[in-house]
Amino acid sequence: MKKEERKIIKTKIIRQLKRLESEIEELKELCKPIAPENAIGRVSRMDAINNKSVNEASLRMALKKQYQLNKSLKNIDSSSFGICTRCKKEIPIGRLMVMPESETCVSCN
Repeated sequence: MKKEERKIIKTKIIRQLKRLESEIEELKELCKPIAPENAIGRVSRMDAINNKSVNEASLRMALKKQYQLNKSLKNIDSSSFGICTRCKKEIPIGRLMVMPESETCVSCN
């Protein structure tokens, strides 16, 4: 992988991490417990509980992606970055541009 390509990917990772940080904060707010003393109807409470579950799943996915992006950012300057962990072939630059956290090529995914 060329030095310029690594620089572009590094910039993408940093941008995605900044966006994820604010998204994670919003999701944490949405995942707070619903106080039983709130005077909302039974159906509204069920809807709020359902929305909380969806937001918790989104939060887990966002935290996982944040972890993967941080791992990629840490390893971006290593010779193994951009190499598939399974087949040991180079991951196409297009895939890394879209998913910089990728550790495998499309064939091995």
